[in-house]
Amino acid sequence: MAILVLGGAGYIGSHTVLALLQAGHKVVVADNLTTGYRAALPLEAPFYHLDVRNRAALDKLFATEQIEGVIHFAALSLVGESMQQPLQYYDNNLHGALVLLQAMQAHHINNLVFSSSAAVYGEPEQVPILETDSAQPTNCYGETKLAIERLLFWASQASNLRYVSLRYFNACGAQPDGQIGEAHQPETHLIPLILQVPLGQRQKLAVYGDDYPTPDGTCIRDYVHVCDLAQAHILALNHLLQGGDNAVFNLGSGQGFSVQQVLDCARQVTGHPIPTEIAPRRPGDPARLVASCTKARQQLGWQPQFTQLTDIIKTAWQWHRSHPNGYTE
Repeated sequence: MAILVLGGAGYIGSHTVLALLQAGHKVVVADNLTTGYRAALPLEAPFYHLDVRNRAALDKLFATEQIEGVIHFAALSLVGESMQQPLQYYDNNLHGALVLLQAMQAHHINNLVFSSSAAVYGEPEQVPILETDSAQPTNCYGETKLAIERLLFWASQASNLRYVSLRYFNACGAQPDGQIGEAHQPETHLIPLILQVPLGQRQKLAVYGDDYPTPDGTCIRDYVHVCDLAQAHILALNHLLQGGDNAVFNLGSGQGFSVQQVLDCARQVTGHPIPTEIAPRRPGDPARLVASCTKARQQLGWQPQFTQLTDIIKTAWQWHRSHPNGYTE
């Protein structure tokens, strides 16, 4: 029996595929390669070039492979773009999840690990954020993730579907041996944007707001290493395969770092001054977003290995320095 990883050629998906293989699982990967890269995948994993909205293609895959569980990463995930193209985001994300669930039900596949997001919370009512806190997304991307979570809940009430939804915070870092890493076009994540300066790809970093109610005036976020995220997906999958209940978990480091702290750490790691300029705040950016990860630690036994920001940025720098153009060189 195999695990299907949808969106497995993307950033977090490819790291999860590698971790699954290293843990002894048989893995099948499907991706439409809109934002993923075939080069990010090991050759031993069977690959299907398909879109999650293509029911016929999913039916063919499920009829060909013996699948016992699905990890679903396939989604559009740019917050700004989601506000400009809401119909596209609902079609790809929500409609894609609906088609997947219909195909899984038809082929009697009941275990699903869903890649959700901290974006479902919107403006936090407290910090650190608990899974039981109010979910009030402030952008279309977060709305589609929350809508899928509700879809999973109701589908599970009416069928044998069992699921875990993983709400993760700021994914970052890269495989320590440099095999794979982060490659987005366009890039929107803070750490890769910072590292573009010492790579000579931009002259300076724009810091969006220095007047937030935080110790240094810049936004505070929770950064979690991509390899720790991959391990959490395996633990969530094992939870389901062992008969565990439906569940929702936050995934983060449980500690917050400001933009200024990330910059200072990157300067230390790279030895580059990394000049900055202050830009206006971006609408909808909360001052603090930090996860409570107690539930994942207690119920899944999740133990993040990359707990120091310096170690996280070192892995990212190793990847970006050796792959300045991602997988396209």
